Amino acid sequence: MQRNFILTDVMKTGFHGDLEDFISLHTLPNQQFDMTGEYYTLHHYDLDSYDRRFAVIDYRQANDEVDGAEFNAELDRRCKLLHSQGFVFIKACPWESRDNLKEVEVKSGLFPKYDIDHIMWTGGVSWFWFYMYRKHLNHKLSFDHSEKKYDFLYLNKAARPHRVKMLEKMPQAVLDKSLWTDWPKRKLDKQYELPWAQDYPRWGMDQDVYELPFNHTKYNFVSESNDVNDEIFMTEKIWKPIIAQQPFVVHGNHLYLQKLREMGFQTFGEYFSEKYDITKDPDERIEKIAILCEKMQKINWKDFYLHSQALRKHNYRTFFNKWKLSKQINETIDLFLEFADSR
Repeated sequence: MQRNFILTDVMKTGFHGDLEDFISLHTLPNQQFDMTGEYYTLHHYDLDSYDRRFAVIDYRQANDEVDGAEFNAELDRRCKLLHSQGFVFIKACPWESRDNLKEVEVKSGLFPKYDIDHIMWTGGVSWFWFYMYRKHLNHKLSFDHSEKKYDFLYLNKAARPHRVKMLEKMPQAVLDKSLWTDWPKRKLDKQYELPWAQDYPRWGMDQDVYELPFNHTKYNFVSESNDVNDEIFMTEKIWKPIIAQQPFVVHGNHLYLQKLREMGFQTFGEYFSEKYDITKDPDERIEKIAILCEKMQKINWKDFYLHSQALRKHNYRTFFNKWKLSKQINETIDLFLEFADSR
């Protein structure tokens, strides 16, 4: 059995409890993890007894509020001491994709701006699955797909370039019969917003699920955070329709649906074309998705729901399958272990 120690937040500016819950769901054989988010308790541990030692640096734009000369001096002091004790470093921002981080770095910067040998941890496919799994495992939700008022639930939050292009290409006939947003210019009617939110849930409630908009729409148009070809980033946007057992089309990364299938989920290629997923050019992908959405308006949705019932239930059960989730978490942790062993 190999023993690993993780200081889950060097400066305690982030979400070390979430990281510890994430890592605790691993099922890696012969690997044990002891963790703490409290730097000043490290002297309680026999650090020399561990095979690997990791230190996580919270790396987010929000840390701009705490960044300063005193903070940076203390971070430098801690990292130098940790390095001398054999720690390797993880810069962690699992809430974002690599592409989104690059965008933020160019526009306004991420913090702390500390240069040290490290592995970068971004969201990938496992973080939001874990987060939504934990949040909704014992959360009773009531979905009713017996009657529908609209075709698509199509929600756009930040006005990213790929979303603007997709919205421009979406046929007006689709938009006219859908619940859709173009935030902040166009929001949902109040009856479809979270009843417990005072305003549009800009921060902190993205992972909450309110049943009514899912109950009143036939399909979910998942508008993911980016559409780049060199990574696949899955957010709460895909897990919501899976929890709601609602069919979905995804405007996201190249081979996004293929990755979902590799993870044990099923998609809807038996019922409508999913060729957009294998289309590498993002603009061509948008064209194919727009055409597909218009065609889907002609589907007898009640027959579709009957035929796809087993598929949708399979996805729901897979989402709440702890073992399936742990396999993806294992892949993330394996990257950390390989990085440490290469030093």
